[in-house]
Formats: sequence, C-alpha cells, structure tokens
Amino acid sequence: MTQLTHAAIRAAGRYTGLSLRGADPDLVKRLHRFMLRLRICEQALMDEYHPADEMRCPIHFCIGQEAAPAALHEELEAEDYLFSHHRSHGYYLAKRAPLGALVAELYGKETGANGGRAGSQDLSSPVCRMYGGAILTGAVAISVGAALGEQLRGGRQVSVTGFGEAATEEGIFWEAVNFAALRKLPLVFVCENNLYSMYSPQLKRQPDDGISRRVAAFGVPTETIFGNDVVAVHQSVAGAVARARQGEGPTFIETYTYRWNGHVGPESDDWLEYRSEDELGFWKDNCPLALLEERMLESGWLTAQSKEQIVRESSEEIAAAIQFAKDSPFPTSPDWQGMNYAAETPAADALLQASSSSQFDQNQTFSMPGPY
Repeated sequence: MTQLTHAAIRAAGRYTGLSLRGADPDLVKRLHRFMLRLRICEQALMDEYHPADEMRCPIHFCIGQEAAPAALHEELEAEDYLFSHHRSHGYYLAKRAPLGALVAELYGKETGANGGRAGSQDLSSPVCRMYGGAILTGAVAISVGAALGEQLRGGRQVSVTGFGEAATEEGIFWEAVNFAALRKLPLVFVCENNLYSMYSPQLKRQPDDGISRRVAAFGVPTETIFGNDVVAVHQSVAGAVARARQGEGPTFIETYTYRWNGHVGPESDDWLEYRSEDELGFWKDNCPLALLEERMLESGWLTAQSKEQIVRESSEEIAAAIQFAKDSPFPTSPDWQGMNYAAETPAADALLQASSSSQFDQNQTFSMPGPY
C-alpha cells in the first residue's frame, strides 16, 4: 500500500499488519483493557438511552474508534492538556477522568462532570485538563493557546488536540498548524479520519484523500497510519508526545479509522443510504479490538478467562455509574454571573468590561492590572 487512503485500505482487504514483535506485554494488555472498557461503556450507554429517554442530550458514540484514546491514555500525564472533538467519551477517559461524572453529565445531573449543563458534546474535566467542544475545530484553536502558555512558562507539559477530517476544512485549522510550526509549540495534532462528516464522504468535500501531505507543506512532521492498529497508533502517539515534550515542536498524526454507529445517537442512520452495508461490514471485520485480541491470543497474552474478568469488572463499573447518575439530583437554578465571568481572572474580566475597540490596533499598549 504505497499511499494510505480509505480506498486503498478497502482494496487491501482484511488488515494483517498488527504485530506484537518487540512489544511490552504489560503495555499491550493496558491498551486492550482500555479499549474493551470503553467499548463496554459505550454499548451500555447505547442500550440505556432508549426506551427510558432519561439522557436528553445528543451523544456521538465512538465505537470503532477506540485506538487513539487508548494510546493517549498511556502517554499523557496529569498536567498535559487534551482537547477533544464532540465524539468525546474516549478522550475523557484517556485523561483518567471519573466515569460516574461522565454518565451523570449525560443525564443532566448536578454530579456530572460539568454540573449537568454541558452534555456529551461539550464534555470536559477541567481538573484533569480535558476539554471537549461542539464547535468544529474550536478545540484545535484553544489547544494552540494552551501549548503556547506552557511554552512561555518553560514547562514540560504538552497539548494534544483530537479532531475529525472535517475539521481541516476550517480556515482556523490551517492557522493553528502554521502558528504551531512557526513557534515550535509542544502540540500534537491527532486527526481521526473516519471518512464522513455527518453523511458526507470526504471526497465530496475535499479534493483528495491526503491531509497529511497538505499539513507537511507547513513544515510540520506528519505520520499517516491505519487507525485500527492500536500498537501502531501508540507508537506514533508516543513518539509525537516525546518530541513535543523535548521542545522539538508539533506533530500531525492522521489515523484512518471508522465509526460503526450513526453520526449521532444510538439510532442507525444507514437508512439515508450514505454508506453501504459492505463498507460498514469491512470496517467491523477490521475491528480494532478484534485485531489486537487475535494477536494477543496467539502470543498467550490474553485468555478467555482474563477477557471475561475485564468484561465483568467494566460491566459492573458502568452499571454502578448509570445508577449513580439516576440517583443524583438535577442542577439547581444556575448562577449566570458565575457561568460567564471567572472570579479567578479579574484582570481579564476588567479588560473585557473597560476596553474600547479603538484601543485594538497595531500600536496598542496595556498596563495590566494584577493578578493575572
């Protein structure tokens, strides 16, 4: 396969490239556990969504796209920043944020990660430095600011932003790439290219299937990989995070993957006929979990009993999280002032209230009131 594209992946047939040669058994087992736990949690939430209809927010499930979050889970430290697209659950768990708070957020409860006010699309955990975002490419732009802040402070923390291929159709994405390259920011771009923006295939929206080549023109190192090979994804993520942490600048990783479910919600949207049964069947046959488990079974790193233990523990965990969410109270009346102005940043709020647009030109000077 000389050039990796969705068409080339289909033409090559079932993937056989996943290799455990030289891999750390404990690392591989952790990657597997994370993906299996995420799959079980997502499936349980799908099963619970209807007919009860107690989760009233739209949810974008990530079944089939578990590899990138699993890799990030291994490499990111507590003080690193992780910014997610709206298919956010895997990224949330990648930063070791609590599952109970995730589920409670979907139920709109006070105990949710964001007090029941954000839902799935804007799911965030500030204490874990994980931030989701429903605005297409919005999290990419913010990740640049976070990376710049860490660079100016002289720290070793990195910023990672995950997004789909449709995010690269926004101008701000290319501004982010350009600025990150110019300043050699400690930033990793992870593009989960799952072929579709809602119901529109990539080649109906973009002139070719090769985002990495376009990013490389900005002087950013790029890697293009089969996104359902979690071992390969982890190797790329580990290398990119290490380079960022060492001050070597940003990396762009394009992982070719696929979502099994509809664009949003547990309901299927295949009745719209925007993708074929054969296409969906091909990607299910290349399930990231199944590909890894086959090699683990061959190597003796996984048994039916050890897998069943993970399934049992994860099933009990998600069942307890769902019950916790159901038992939790709904939010009280919101404090709109507190939701719009942060008491921790009085200088910024003062500037927003007191500054005139005429002050913002190429000669502007500010005397910043502290603290900031």
